[in-house]
Amino acid sequence: MSFTDLLGKVDAFVWGPPMIIMIMGTGILLTIRTKFIQVRCLPRALVYMFTNEEGAEGEVSSFGALCTALAATIGTGNIVGVATAVTAGGPGALFWMIVAAFFGMATKYTEGLLAVKYRNVDANGHSLGGPFLYIEKGMGPKWKWLGKTFAIFASAAGILGIGTTTQVNGIANAVKGFADPDNIYTVNIFGHDFSWAMVGTAIVVGVLTGLVIIGGLQRIASVTMVVVPFMAVAYFCICIAIIINNVDKLGDAIATVVTSAFGARAAAGGALGFTMMTAMRMGVARGIFSNEAGLGSAPIAAAAAKTNTSGRQGLISMTGTFIDTIVICTLTGLTLVITGSLESGHEGANITGYAFGAGLPWSESVGAGVLMMCLAFFAFTTILGWDYYGERCIEYIVGENSTTVRVYRWLFLASVCLGSFIPLQSVWTVADIFNGLMALPNLIALIALSGVAAKETHDYVEMDNQLRLKAKEAKRSAA
Repeated sequence: MSFTDLLGKVDAFVWGPPMIIMIMGTGILLTIRTKFIQVRCLPRALVYMFTNEEGAEGEVSSFGALCTALAATIGTGNIVGVATAVTAGGPGALFWMIVAAFFGMATKYTEGLLAVKYRNVDANGHSLGGPFLYIEKGMGPKWKWLGKTFAIFASAAGILGIGTTTQVNGIANAVKGFADPDNIYTVNIFGHDFSWAMVGTAIVVGVLTGLVIIGGLQRIASVTMVVVPFMAVAYFCICIAIIINNVDKLGDAIATVVTSAFGARAAAGGALGFTMMTAMRMGVARGIFSNEAGLGSAPIAAAAAKTNTSGRQGLISMTGTFIDTIVICTLTGLTLVITGSLESGHEGANITGYAFGAGLPWSESVGAGVLMMCLAFFAFTTILGWDYYGERCIEYIVGENSTTVRVYRWLFLASVCLGSFIPLQSVWTVADIFNGLMALPNLIALIALSGVAAKETHDYVEMDNQLRLKAKEAKRSAA
């Protein structure tokens, strides 16, 4: 058995029916216990994204914390992840991504709420929080080992999977697809020929990453607060333009996604169609990769927000899943189905590159160039966000040991530089495995603390409703 086959078997075990049931079940449980918080409070959550609390403690604004979290989630998962999901699981995988994201909004809300409730803030305003602390402080000291387990897997995921290799691999392949699609200009590394475009990408991304992460959270937040909104809006507009240009195919595309989700659509050429379980597994796994609901990463950023209200930050965190998956991933998936790119013979980012070239009246090379720019911004900010996550996990494990954190930072940069040269399938399989391993202790904590989340939510919504009512009355009196 080859190493790739072994990784595939481990991935299939980690992301088997028990994990899918646990993720979906946790989201459903939290949706019920918070009384469908993602439906009744989404409008105010979208407003609170752009407003800050006065006199609140923390390191960065709530919007800065959200952008740091979005920086880590809006990445290759939105482009390559969706493409690999619908390739391996059929168009129906997109349906299950959306379903998982709907319930994942309640999960992400709870993660943000618990992160702020149980965080540590020192005299200098330095914040530390996330699943490791709400496990230790919420479930009790005897569960500290579970918090450590999460921190170990999360820091490893930063270096070996979702935070580095998948991101730079996606950028490198997109650059190669644009600058050297026929692999003409190559250099031999590790006994294999690689395009100079991929080598150059690894060097440039590594240098830029080092320049930003050395400045810590403040610099990461300042960069992401500019780049994330810009890249999200730009990508949104391009996908909408493609859908409008092919609006006559939209109805069939939606029908294909829904029917394929239940294994009711045959594969191309009359072959056996994708099964419902395959579509569900790929949709949930890639959806979690994209929005990280239940993974436990986003609450690490939420804990640094300047806020005194845990419920409020929970709402702001919840918008991340809405923006990332229900909006951006849905647009990507529909774009792929509408343009027929799934039958193009491409893989990874090149599938979406084909869609960008075929979906609008411009050449395929222009489409590949536009996708390359989008993917570069998406993946770069994801790398920045995951360095922060990894460093905070290391800080929890060893304490504020600057030497250990610096060592982790250099290992992180090394992984960024090497990620371009690892086979695409192996990169994504390893990332999936670490995602599942770090999700497990976090999901256990969310289930155990669901009662705390329910009470905090009830108290917060009641208080917020009263404040909003008083504000309306004051405005009416002033008028």
